[in-house]
Amino acid sequence: MKFRWHRRHWSEIIVKLLMYCSVGLVFASLAVILWTIVSKGLPALTWEMVSQTPKGGFYLGKEGGILNAILGSLYLAGGATLIAFVFSLPLALFLETYLGQSRWANWVRLSLDVLWGIPSIVYGAFGFILMLSLGMRASLLGGILTLALLELPIMVRAMDEVIRRMPYDLEQAALALGSTKWEVASRVVLRQMLSGIVTAILLAFGRGIGDAASVLFTAGYTDSIPTSLMRPAASLPLAVFFQLGTPFPQVQQRAYAAALILTVIVLVVSLGSRFLAAQVGKFSVK
Repeated sequence: MKFRWHRRHWSEIIVKLLMYCSVGLVFASLAVILWTIVSKGLPALTWEMVSQTPKGGFYLGKEGGILNAILGSLYLAGGATLIAFVFSLPLALFLETYLGQSRWANWVRLSLDVLWGIPSIVYGAFGFILMLSLGMRASLLGGILTLALLELPIMVRAMDEVIRRMPYDLEQAALALGSTKWEVASRVVLRQMLSGIVTAILLAFGRGIGDAASVLFTAGYTDSIPTSLMRPAASLPLAVFFQLGTPFPQVQQRAYAAALILTVIVLVVSLGSRFLAAQVGKFSVK
């Protein structure tokens, strides 16, 4: 008995130690990444860089900025998130309300999990082949559609997990009062789970704005701000990639500044998702 107690006691200590080490490793990795980006990127971050497009010789260390990449990333991720949301919300509601825990629902969820795990470069290759077959060139529209495919499984699965936490008794009470399944989904489930749905949308947006491989061949790259859906669009991840590939130290330092801007955008989206989720949660309870 005493031996068993000691064994369980030491097992608990070891597990706690591993948990503390894991948490410390995560925070240490985040701190190193942020320190590297801030220390190298902040000195090169100027108002000119965020307010101007690249000028002649920008990639040789001359004047200009990355406004084209900032706006291009927002256009790409914003458009893709909107399209993904249009398809994700009905699918997530249909999964839980009409399919529930059936075999078909499990197959759909498995398919979405597989799509979630596919590397983004595969989405980019698929979008590129599809664009070639349709006679399209690299454009803002091509990048948006490819990113929408990338975000779709992420958004659906996140919404599905949120909706599945809906209290079963509340749903059954609404059905007992004579409500149809669609009325329960649109008026009860959607209202109660609205904060989690908002978080799922912003999670997919953060994933889309930081992706480079899926838009490398589909959106292209340009030094100008896109004025049409059929024109190429720059993005911040590709701006970082191209600037780091130059042999000029000043341009490489600008790459870290671009990475810092992208990190700040993702951080704002993450904090904004928590704030909006809290505010929407208060609204849904009333």
